[in-house]
Amino acid sequence: MTDNPAFPRIRSVGTDGLLVSFGDRLSEPANRAALAFRAAVDRAGWTGVEETSTSLVSTYLRFDPLGPGADALKPQLEQLLAQRDWTSADLPAGRRFFRIPTVYGTDRAPQLAEAAAVAGLTVEQAIESISSARVRVTTIGFAPGQPYLGELPKVWDIPRQNALTPTVPMGALVVAIRQLVLFSVTTPTGWRHIGQTAFRLFRPDSDTPFVLRPGDEAQFVPTAPEHLANMDADPDGGATSEAIR
Repeated sequence: MTDNPAFPRIRSVGTDGLLVSFGDRLSEPANRAALAFRAAVDRAGWTGVEETSTSLVSTYLRFDPLGPGADALKPQLEQLLAQRDWTSADLPAGRRFFRIPTVYGTDRAPQLAEAAAVAGLTVEQAIESISSARVRVTTIGFAPGQPYLGELPKVWDIPRQNALTPTVPMGALVVAIRQLVLFSVTTPTGWRHIGQTAFRLFRPDSDTPFVLRPGDEAQFVPTAPEHLANMDADPDGGATSEAIR
């Protein structure tokens, strides 16, 4: 099912969880498998499964410890895993594609030149590379509604910084290890701040407080600082979206 015979692997997590992993590092096939397998588990509707989620390369199940339990669920997981090669499965339905206006560089995203140099690119090449990439939300984590997006071209396999940037604002676009992160809150970070958006990812008063979901896709379209300033009052920050068919 994968190039690595150690995967997929089922492991226990605490007293009420099971983790199905499709790799030990981010890759497109492993992330695809995690997303598709979670959707299949949800469709199966197994008794006792109370919650599912995904990480970069794994599907997590939380079950009722007073219900059938891990001993009953593991054979069901093994049977479902054996049905197909999940690394080539179709991604779940209901995904969306977002185009998000982004200011690259300037004083709003001051580490673009540094990140470009580490990647061996000019600033112009860096903007072209990032802004033309259509990236997938691989997982949500670290802060409410915050997406990790990837994978970028190999040239962006750059390390995190050795020291933290004390703070970046909500809507900051940062880069490291072939991934982008779009920040949902103001926070310190060890990733380089290369772009700035006005997109609000976490909307606690909404029926759907997390705007982006694993499997959604995004493109960070260049815009001018003055245009972004006009979008600050819009929760979508000028972004548009459409269903992926």
